[in-house]
Amino acid sequence: MTIVKNSVVSITYKLSDTSGNVLEETEEPISYLHGGYDNIFPTVEEQIHGKNVGDSLTVILEPEFAFGEYDAELVRIEDKDRFPVPDVQAGMQFEGQSDDGEEMLLYTVTEVTDDKIVVDGNHPLAGQTLHFTCTITDARPASEEEVAHGHAHGEHGHHH
Repeated sequence: MTIVKNSVVSITYKLSDTSGNVLEETEEPISYLHGGYDNIFPTVEEQIHGKNVGDSLTVILEPEFAFGEYDAELVRIEDKDRFPVPDVQAGMQFEGQSDDGEEMLLYTVTEVTDDKIVVDGNHPLAGQTLHFTCTITDARPASEEEVAHGHAHGEHGHHH
């Protein structure tokens, strides 16, 4: 089957940095609804469009087409007493509002001192060029329900 809009596409993939370090890799295929539903990187989706089951491809994702450029303004120093847990450690994540209050961000604790905590609202892969290699393992026409919901459903019906 040729991949077109409103296909449910299954792929296995490997995400690597420019040095070849594997950042993420699937063992089992994942499925997404193809056709502009924001279920996969748009640049990857563009390259998959028109391909067939069994095809493999590698897409180079510049930061602006992956997790964005690194934004130093998303690094904040907060008073330790503002956190909901007493034993905050580097690597913990907390949800919080952006400085303009318009969106919720996931902040990662990067440093802890006696009275201050440094958090970073950037995605851990922000600013990195990535290599996305995938193989199309299956494809099928999407159901009307999947198209209406904007995402693929599992083997046994509706899953969110």
